[in-house]
Amino acid sequence: MVEDRITDGKRVAQLLASELTGLETPPLDRIDVVDATPEVEPTADGTAAYGVAIDGDRIGTVTVFPDGATLSVDGSLPEAFESADGIDVERGDEGVVVRIEHGGAVKGAVDALVAITAA
Repeated sequence: MVEDRITDGKRVAQLLASELTGLETPPLDRIDVVDATPEVEPTADGTAAYGVAIDGDRIGTVTVFPDGATLSVDGSLPEAFESADGIDVERGDEGVVVRIEHGGAVKGAVDALVAITAA
């Protein structure tokens, strides 16, 4: 069993980008990674790594930190959505922020993005 978790924000963001661009089932087939900064370096205040667009319209941003990444998305998340291990969700008036603590939590972030786009 693997004991180490990937918590480096840049690597977590890369794993999320791979998931978003590699999945072809609806609605993920309509989602693209845009305005990527490949040489991005995590900072304590967060550094934007790339945008997330659906059908060409930007709906969010992935930001990297030394200890994880966030996915900030315009829209709302259904109240019934249950966070997965390694995911922290903040709902606000302007949208949703999904904090991704480690690489294993990327699939949970994708699930949140699917729920937001379906809402």
